Amino acid sequence: MSGKIIDNVTRSSGTIAATTGGLNWDSDVITASTVTVESNRGYWINTTSNACTVTLPSSASIGDQIILVDYARNFATNNLIIDSNGNNFQGETDAFIVDYTTNAQSISIVFSDSTKGWIPISDDAVTEAPVAPATQRAIFGYGSTGTPRVSLTNLVNSSGVVASDVTGVGTARNALAATGYGGDKGLFGYGYGSSSYQSITNLISNSGVVASDTSGVGTARNYLAASSYGGDKAIFGYGFTGSRVSMTNLVNSSGVVASDVTGVGTGRSDLAAASYGGDKALFGYGTTGTRVSLTNLVSNLGVVASDTTGVGTARWGLAAAGYGTDKAIFAYGYVNAASSLSNLVSNSGVVASDTTGVGTARYYPAAARYGGDKAIFGYGNGNVSMTNLVNNEGTVGSDVSGVGTGRTELAAAEYSYSA
Repeated sequence: MSGKIIDNVTRSSGTIAATTGGLNWDSDVITASTVTVESNRGYWINTTSNACTVTLPSSASIGDQIILVDYARNFATNNLIIDSNGNNFQGETDAFIVDYTTNAQSISIVFSDSTKGWIPISDDAVTEAPVAPATQRAIFGYGSTGTPRVSLTNLVNSSGVVASDVTGVGTARNALAATGYGGDKGLFGYGYGSSSYQSITNLISNSGVVASDTSGVGTARNYLAASSYGGDKAIFGYGFTGSRVSMTNLVNSSGVVASDVTGVGTGRSDLAAASYGGDKALFGYGTTGTRVSLTNLVSNLGVVASDTTGVGTARWGLAAAGYGTDKAIFAYGYVNAASSLSNLVSNSGVVASDTTGVGTARYYPAAARYGGDKAIFGYGNGNVSMTNLVNNEGTVGSDVSGVGTGRTELAAAEYSYSA
């Protein structure tokens, strides 16, 4: 072969891949809801009547190329969804959702290697990063039934149904916190047990299995709060060590808890935290010795902002959870007595005024996201076993009773991509 080779890509096998002009174009316009495509071909995708899930080849070589074109300018109405079929897409596994939603897009992707997988080399200047799928399940764990502290857990399925008790999952303790991390896993952390403040954590697998204790994760304390942030990370914050503190501990995407970071807003305990805005978090309410209504926003890099005051009725012993894909809700707690009020949080972190009358008034419940876009509050003082489901519009449902052993000062977290 002689002459110049321009704009071609060499595969790992040494074979030179075709340029865009040399691709074989499929002669049919694809109107089906699913299609499996081949490397080094171009496809016309018509989503006028329905969305289309495109399954990429399970085996690919470096330099393999595929082009997908919005034939009828309808990707914004009915999306193009890419299933990377066991390979990575822009460095993320095929558990992540790749969803193109702009009319008239043309997407050209090339296979790089097993680390980054398929990479767009052209998508009409529209940035479409993989988005983590919604977390489907939840778990309640630990707490106090009065005198004894317990280590039992209760799994919650994607429909909000709470399962019977599972016992023996790490050190029995109360006044701990829990959160999701890594996208589909969770962890319990800190609390009070064995007559002392604890710094232990227990990882939760994506099948809801709680691991044995991991010790030495920052300053031992109780009555703190925790939330996920940044898509796959988490943060524990504030609490009580004998005095109220303002420290936080970041958790990486593998569930490893970092050393203390101090000076993040007013020190307090008995507060709550939740994720909002898709990748951010906020801590809210609690007590400094006096009930407060302040919040602290957390950026998608885990940076905690200064105090924001005046966000609903001051109270402590409440719980919080994300709902609806990008919003959050605080509910219950103690004012001058047990409270049933709630406060919705917008996707920009703005806390709304009080909503009253959301089930039985109580304090020290726990809460978590479930079912992708809903939330559940459960248990609480008086060792009740009731729960209250929250729909994807933030409306809190009436009491559901009889869901495992009644207890208080427990924690809850979301986990699992699988419904």
